[in-house]
Amino acid sequence: MITVLFFAQLQEAIGKDRLIMEESGITITELKGKLKMEYAIPQLDHVMTAVNEEYALPTDTVSSGDIVAFIPPVSGG
Repeated sequence: MITVLFFAQLQEAIGKDRLIMEESGITITELKGKLKMEYAIPQLDHVMTAVNEEYALPTDTVSSGDIVAFIPPVSGG
């Protein structure tokens, strides 16, 4: 089981700030694919990903107990 955290417009798109998923042993790319299909959030292609508070690569694997955060780009001045 993993916890997936969403921020900013991702949170608004899903309607929640987090999901608990019964996933383990999948890559970040696979996780994004599942979420895009289930929640219709194409913005996931353009976000940074962190696993357990460390930035992750698309090929990194998520294990049971991990916390995955999807962090959209921010703008401001």
